[in-house]
Amino acid sequence: MSGSPGVPDQKIYIVDDDEALRDSLVWLLESNGYAVASYESAASFLEIYDASLTGCLVLDVRMPGMSGLELFEELKRRRSPLPVIFITGHGDVPMAVSAVKKGAVDFIEKPFGDRDMLALIEQCLAAERENRIKRRLETEVARRLAHLTHREREVLDLIIGGKLNKQIADVLGISIKTVEVHRARVMEKMGANSLAELVQQVIAAEPGASH
Repeated sequence: MSGSPGVPDQKIYIVDDDEALRDSLVWLLESNGYAVASYESAASFLEIYDASLTGCLVLDVRMPGMSGLELFEELKRRRSPLPVIFITGHGDVPMAVSAVKKGAVDFIEKPFGDRDMLALIEQCLAAERENRIKRRLETEVARRLAHLTHREREVLDLIIGGKLNKQIADVLGISIKTVEVHRARVMEKMGANSLAELVQQVIAAEPGASH
């Protein structure tokens, strides 16, 4: 399969030292149309990892060598965008709960049902798609902001601050007509059709807006 259903570039990465569990998960997911790659250790996954990977990660909490939790922490350090689902045994539930508090999407306890796993996977993939769109928007808005002149940025900041044209003119010591010209150029350069859209764009471009 070339990707998850309807999303060709998403893949599910399984990291678990239990070969039987890996094989059964690969079979379950591939038979439901998902692209899957599996790894027997955290180290083997890190060998292929890069920030451009899309999809989600299904990760066993407890593994020899680097544990699932340690891999999760390492990926956080690398600012990985991959959502993480932990697989846990009964005794490791407290650790998994702690991981969820630190940003993992969820955990699922062994033995788990196929439907439960598939529902979690789809939740993860949907979240990853949404976050990718937000990151793309942030990048595009930042690019547009960079093309504003210093004066246009001043006008924009005052618009976002809720100032009317007359107030902006007073603050900047320019005519209302000049404000109108700058305002029109800001709207054009930002590709905004309304004041509300302009405000939403700038908010979206703020650091951390998609997290």
